[in-house]
Amino acid sequence: MLVPLSWLRDYVAVPDPAHLVERLTIAGLESSGVRVFGLPVPAGIRAKPEDAGLVWERDRVVVAKVLEITKHPEADKLKLVKLDYGAAEPKTVVTGAPNIAPGQSGMKVILGLRGCRYYFADKEGKKTTVTLEPKALRGIMNDAMCMSDYELGTSDEHDGIIILDDSDPAPGTPVADLLGDVVVELDILPNMARCLSLVGVAREVAALTGAAATVPEPTVEAIGERIDGKVAVAIADPKLCPRYSATLVWNAKVGPAPRWMRSRLQAAGMRPINNVVDVTNYVMLEYGQPLHAFDYDVLVKRADGKVPTVIVRPATTGETLKTLDGQVRELSPENLVIADTAGAIALAGVMGGAETEVTADTKNILLESAAFDFVSVRKTARQFNLFSEASTRFSRGVSPDLVLVAAVRAAELLRRCADGEVLSGVVDSYPAPAPAQVVALHRSEIARLLGFDVPAAEVERVLAALQFELKPETFGWTVTVPRTRLDVQAGAADLIEELARVFGYDKLPERLLPLELPEPKGNRSLEVEDKVRDLLADQGLQEAITYSLTSPEAEAKLNAKTTGHVALLNPLSPERSVLRRSLLPGVLAVTQKNLEATDSVALYELGFVYVPQAGEKLPDEPRQVAVVLCGRRAAAAWDDQQGAKPAQYDFYDVKGVVESLVTDLHLNPVTFAATKAVPWLHPMRAAEVLVGGRRVGVFGELHPTVAAGFGLADRAVQVAELDLEALIECAPDRFAYRPFSTFPPAKRDVAVVVPAETPAERVLAEIRAGGGELLTGAELFDVYTGEGIPAGTKSLAFALTYQALDRTLGEKEIGKAHEKVEGRLRHVLKAQIRGKD
Repeated sequence: MLVPLSWLRDYVAVPDPAHLVERLTIAGLESSGVRVFGLPVPAGIRAKPEDAGLVWERDRVVVAKVLEITKHPEADKLKLVKLDYGAAEPKTVVTGAPNIAPGQSGMKVILGLRGCRYYFADKEGKKTTVTLEPKALRGIMNDAMCMSDYELGTSDEHDGIIILDDSDPAPGTPVADLLGDVVVELDILPNMARCLSLVGVAREVAALTGAAATVPEPTVEAIGERIDGKVAVAIADPKLCPRYSATLVWNAKVGPAPRWMRSRLQAAGMRPINNVVDVTNYVMLEYGQPLHAFDYDVLVKRADGKVPTVIVRPATTGETLKTLDGQVRELSPENLVIADTAGAIALAGVMGGAETEVTADTKNILLESAAFDFVSVRKTARQFNLFSEASTRFSRGVSPDLVLVAAVRAAELLRRCADGEVLSGVVDSYPAPAPAQVVALHRSEIARLLGFDVPAAEVERVLAALQFELKPETFGWTVTVPRTRLDVQAGAADLIEELARVFGYDKLPERLLPLELPEPKGNRSLEVEDKVRDLLADQGLQEAITYSLTSPEAEAKLNAKTTGHVALLNPLSPERSVLRRSLLPGVLAVTQKNLEATDSVALYELGFVYVPQAGEKLPDEPRQVAVVLCGRRAAAAWDDQQGAKPAQYDFYDVKGVVESLVTDLHLNPVTFAATKAVPWLHPMRAAEVLVGGRRVGVFGELHPTVAAGFGLADRAVQVAELDLEALIECAPDRFAYRPFSTFPPAKRDVAVVVPAETPAERVLAEIRAGGGELLTGAELFDVYTGEGIPAGTKSLAFALTYQALDRTLGEKEIGKAHEKVEGRLRHVLKAQIRGKD
């Protein structure tokens, strides 16, 4: 919202701009910038260079009156303009302005004298600043110029010089006094839609500064002829259109609006069009009530010469409307339209129709002022991408009580600016006026919510300045909320918020809490979750964050049988219709997308899944961990073998990730077991993770058919899905550390021949049991099957480390410990020790 301070001063005394911007910002009307036209940048204001504009020197940019216009003797398109600019002698200026002609006189223009600065468009159209210097134009010396909006910097329009109103100041008056302005740009929050108007901002300024806001009650000078019987109004649904009024203006002359109105519209960021459209825009900026003008004679023609009836209704399926932008739009029942008996003539609150628009030939005008349902307007504006000043205001809520005020004001401006004759009366349809909202405001409640007392006189001053009506009571006040304040919905709390806002959040007294803060306590669940996230990131995995919303079809790709999903009643799209039951589909989709641009992906995600519970309204929401590895194991390097396929992630990589995670979480005891019960994993490359016999997750290679379903065919995709709730529950709060030995370790190897079906995990457990305290490490480094060992067996080779905490082990002691290991393997597993048995 652009607020020209010269316009704002019509309603309230305005303090210096810097103080005004500060107070408005603290009160919730944040300023995003300040534009200056013709004046020096006010003290305390920081304006962008492009917003500072030119300073119109008081003695070099002045008002001038045209005494005579004659044709240039050497050029058909140039004219000689003789001007009275307040000096002893008039000045003759050469100009090519198309909006003046030889023989004219009496109008007032803006004269730039030698040395003034102005904007100029170079050959490339770039806007530059130049200084006016004497120059001969077709043989006649010229040291001054008649200025346009473009040259002054008030607009980018360059279609003629500025012609002022006859009532403007006398020749010689500095233009800075006439058109110079400071414009404050405010970012209006949705709950402060009332400030999308000059009157609304004026009331805020009055409350903040203590000045009185003066907003005259609009009146109109109407003719004796009445509106009765010349137009009818019908509202199909009062919820969609609470109020609609129609005013008739006869014999209007469509043309340019007065200069003062066009200047104000330009300063407020709107392009002047003609006096009728400009009046509707002017009143919208003034009061916040959008209006629309129809060509009344076209409406009569559409009604076959009968009295036209304006109908506010939802559009019918397949109905079309050609809007003012020339587009033919197909409508639906979700679109609220203004119609007559022949069909739609406008999109309510969004844009008018082309057939009934006001043109240069329009004589009689039907002026619409109405209130529409903000949800309906917002949906229609978004559907057709037609966002305008009007739809912005309607979509934030416009009070029905502004309808008649704006209609009267606009009718009077049409009478003055378009020489129209306003018919007496207004056709006003207001089916269900809302009752006034009355709130009990207790003094004790003010003190309780704010933490300090606000003087009664200040409460009354602030609320009265904001149009609230107060009646003193023993407990405080009974407050009647103005009908225009649609944002007041929480009763006394909203009123107290207004008091704090206007008082100034920066002035609220500081005070310590009366009680000591409780001792902070940790959240073990979140702490372990963060630790899991850190541990996976430390292993080189990147975190993915995917949508909680998915589709049954996406999850069905996992070949998993589910008992249903938590479905949305009103999904935005079929792809986001249910809540996920697994993290993997989302992470696999991200993997597929990433592999389009890279050759390696290592991802993980922590998040909630949603499992329906029989007989319960709400689902269970456990947390899971998903891991996906796919592509080459190591980044490309200079020593890669030419033509050889890089090593790819395999089953043991994802096993290593899971094993490192459970080890760093100090879970104990942890075992891994092969499984064929997971439908989305390869049956020969799948395992489950057990902690104390409890299953906490599964991992392995994704089943080829499942991988193909996610667009990962012909790729070995390694995945893991872990139950984070189980990991948190199994993770110990405390765990013991073993001191490390300062004495040298001793290394021994042992190769064991066991049946092929014997897990290496079992062999390793027996090695650790036999080695006792001296065995500090055991790692599998070789698996062999083939010649040299019996059929149906395999050879597992382990590297063993022996070390004591208090001494260097001797050869005999090491040998004795190693013999115990071999003896246990022979006795318990019936294993053979290769090279010895």
